[in-house]
Amino acid sequence: MSTTQSERLRELLAPLVSARELDLEEVEVTPAGKRRVLRIVVDSEEGVQLDTCADLSRDISAALDETDVMGGAPYVLEVTSPGADRPLTQHRHYVRATGRLIKAQLAEGGELVARIVSVDDEGLDLEVPGVKGRKPTARRLAFGDIAKARVEIEFNRKTAEKTADDIQDENQEEA
Repeated sequence: MSTTQSERLRELLAPLVSARELDLEEVEVTPAGKRRVLRIVVDSEEGVQLDTCADLSRDISAALDETDVMGGAPYVLEVTSPGADRPLTQHRHYVRATGRLIKAQLAEGGELVARIVSVDDEGLDLEVPGVKGRKPTARRLAFGDIAKARVEIEFNRKTAEKTADDIQDENQEEA
């Protein structure tokens, strides 16, 4: 039997989350004054809709009411999806970020901003944006070379189908 509260919570929550075809990303209990906050972060390949979070929150609340895993002290339950600039910590995070721009802190030092083109078991194929009119370049980055990575927010994000070559072709047509 699990000994820590976090392990007991994960055992209780995992079946409820997977029943909705979601991944349980994080379970966190933090003090907030006289109460505690139980924050549950879930995600899926398609993202998570607000209605899904609400339905899951009701399921989790009912399950918590039937157990003593949270003890007798009051708590606030939050069920949420990861933020847009979430850290990339697992293989599936990188797969879901394919086509997105990321900022990676490299294990050797320095950082790299690039778009994920593809992901396999060993690492990432990236497109490093060109600077000052230069063409983007391809780069391979092994997972072991990444100290930490995060998705970059893009307000004018290019679509997955629109490659750097397409953009260059459009620019030449306009000229």
